[in-house]
Amino acid sequence: MLEVVQQNLYDFPKYYDLVFGSDWAAEFRFLLGCFERYSNRPIKRLIEPACGTGRLLVRLAARGYETAGLDLNEKAVEFCNARFARNGYGSPAIVGDMSDFRLSDFGTRTLFHAAFNPINSFRHLLSEKEAANHLRCVADVLRKGGLYLLGLHLKPIEGDAITDEAWSARRGHLAVNSYLWSKGVDEKKREERIGMTFDVYTPTRQFQIQDETIFRTYTAKQMQKLIEKSGCWDILDTYDFTYDLKRPITVGPTSEDVVYVLRKR
Repeated sequence: MLEVVQQNLYDFPKYYDLVFGSDWAAEFRFLLGCFERYSNRPIKRLIEPACGTGRLLVRLAARGYETAGLDLNEKAVEFCNARFARNGYGSPAIVGDMSDFRLSDFGTRTLFHAAFNPINSFRHLLSEKEAANHLRCVADVLRKGGLYLLGLHLKPIEGDAITDEAWSARRGHLAVNSYLWSKGVDEKKREERIGMTFDVYTPTRQFQIQDETIFRTYTAKQMQKLIEKSGCWDILDTYDFTYDLKRPITVGPTSEDVVYVLRKR
């Protein structure tokens, strides 16, 4: 039996980054491809709301992009900035709420050219008001025509939904097995309870971190309505989580994993 620790998974950025940072290449290529395909001006300045450990942000900085990020979790922000420092860059991340931020928070007056939020972090915003505020905040820090690549799991209204996912990763003597599963959906509140575990194996300790979080649910129609209601964005294209630029998808009642390519009006 593994020792059990009940704690916020995001307070363990080293383990989180190992699991979710190991499969960065496809997302990275997708971002670069979208910047080239959908922008009629060069993209140099990037911002990532809910940047977490900076797994993509630091690789974009290595490509010469100017980067900034924000996240509510102080430990994740500290990890992100330490990673940048090890690579000889400045500290791009601040502690902040992705539904309430402005350009001045980043110590600049220069608008960003593109933003990205790739893997479901948007669903941590539990009210329509917070979600709408987020879309406006991102629009406010982007230049006109700026891109926002927003990825999330939609709630399909036809077919069977994916209810659990597992990932494993190893680096040296550290191994982490992650498991995520749905504990049920409150249809009225549009909230999904998610259970999460990390099984952590080190040379000196083996333990399991257990956590639970709440995600807001969106059907395809609800997400479409939210984007349209914001008045800030045009939907240029949509993709699934294979990140294949040759295969945009049509979002419909069976859609689940979706990346929206949005352009600021």
